[in-house]
Amino acid sequence: MNSIQSSPNGSAGIPLATRTQDGPARRGRIRSPNSVHPSKRVLAGHWPRTVCAFVSILCLTVTIAPATAQAPTSAPPAVPPRSPTPPPISPEVTPERQITFRLRAPQAREVRLQSSDLQGAGVREPVEFQKGTNEVWSLTVGPVPPGSYRYRFLVDGVPVVDPQNPTVSESNETVWSLVHVPGSEWFDLREVPHGGVSVVWYRSSTLQRFRRMHVYTPPGYESGSERYPVLYLLHGATDSDASWSTVGRAGVILDNLIAAGRARPMLVVMPHGHTGPFRFGMRFTEEFERDFLNDLMPEVERRYRVRTDRADRAIAGLSMGGMQTLNILMERPQAFSAAGVFSSGVFGLGSRPGPAPAGPSWEERHRDSLTNAAVRTGFQNLWFATGREDFLLETSRATVELFRKHGWPVTYKETDGGHTWNNWRDYLVDFVPMLFR
Repeated sequence: MNSIQSSPNGSAGIPLATRTQDGPARRGRIRSPNSVHPSKRVLAGHWPRTVCAFVSILCLTVTIAPATAQAPTSAPPAVPPRSPTPPPISPEVTPERQITFRLRAPQAREVRLQSSDLQGAGVREPVEFQKGTNEVWSLTVGPVPPGSYRYRFLVDGVPVVDPQNPTVSESNETVWSLVHVPGSEWFDLREVPHGGVSVVWYRSSTLQRFRRMHVYTPPGYESGSERYPVLYLLHGATDSDASWSTVGRAGVILDNLIAAGRARPMLVVMPHGHTGPFRFGMRFTEEFERDFLNDLMPEVERRYRVRTDRADRAIAGLSMGGMQTLNILMERPQAFSAAGVFSSGVFGLGSRPGPAPAGPSWEERHRDSLTNAAVRTGFQNLWFATGREDFLLETSRATVELFRKHGWPVTYKETDGGHTWNNWRDYLVDFVPMLFR
């Protein structure tokens, strides 16, 4: 009588191939002795030869396989790690105030420098780089005067910022890389109390949109309750409200002048002078002036602790901002105690290209403010400064004569240089100490 019996270790139910007296081997599950028909029971200890052979092969396989897997293999030869090529340093400023610019551009055919301020690197005549080792292009300029300089690269004619320099300065329609050359008493960061420059948005009901300005607050403003005088500082035609606080160094200049006792603590409001895309020759001031008088000034006086009397309010601007300064002054002459006009004047006066504009002249349109002696009472200084190489030099001179003719208290200064931030930073250093005395 044949039967299948469970193993002592309780392995009943393990699938095995079995052969019975009734036929060939078949796959099934080992069942308990009581569940097997009596006619097919196998005596205990008498396993079929097929099962024993299978178990022997299985044990042999289990024994040999680990030995085969652990056989030693030869390691591949070590490959030395590749040394990454360090990025080029750019810009690099030397103690002699030279600046080296570098750019890795393996596929470029030509790289040039574009900058309106750096010596030998005018916008109209970009200076060429030389290609050296490691596919790096380089150029050294200078020495240059202390100050901040905008620049960018022209790579096969395409303008790009310096990828190694995270410091930038916004203009009206683009972004420039910015490098600072130390060595100035007023333009360098020093160990003095520092104020802050904030980016501020306001709603213009005049223009029906949001507008932006930058605002400098003097050291101690946030922790105090004092009210301060305010200077409104306007930028030029190709600039933005960010220009005076970046390339113009206005906040640093104010910190240093205040710390030296040369200037009173004050707020400096730097508005955005454009109301749309700018093109030379277009009328660009009227909308801004309405926004300035109707929205921006009231917003500043509502939001900040500023004094609102005439003696504690001044306005200044460069180039286009100088023209806007004069227009706002004539529109609201009793609102300001001083005004500064940097590299500017009444556009159309002096030597000018093309025919005179049609309609009444600027003098005729503003005759009431120009000739009214009462509005000049309490006005302290109308300050002009222009470089002798500036293309608006004759415009500045003619505007100075116009105001002097009508009895305004004018101060005029001519300097070396042209229509550049090198001059405008200096003019701010000269103008601010005169205010609110």
